[in-house]
Amino acid sequence: MEHFKTLAVFIYPAEYAVLRLLLEQENIRHIFQNETMISVLPFHSNAIGGIQLKVHEEDIPSAEKIIEAWQNSTHLRIV
Repeated sequence: MEHFKTLAVFIYPAEYAVLRLLLEQENIRHIFQNETMISVLPFHSNAIGGIQLKVHEEDIPSAEKIIEAWQNSTHLRIV
């Protein structure tokens, strides 16, 4: 985990479902930290610090491009 940096924080798993698929398609090394804990205790998301998207340092530029495109795309938004 020492070579992974947090790029984004989400409250609920549904907020990043499409983003996960986009990252996996590009073989970007990533982890959604606290995902399991929040799926068990969803109302504790803010107290736990949310679900943190952590990306390997070498993949950060590629991941940032994907995140930016995902945020600017209206047809990929879930909520």
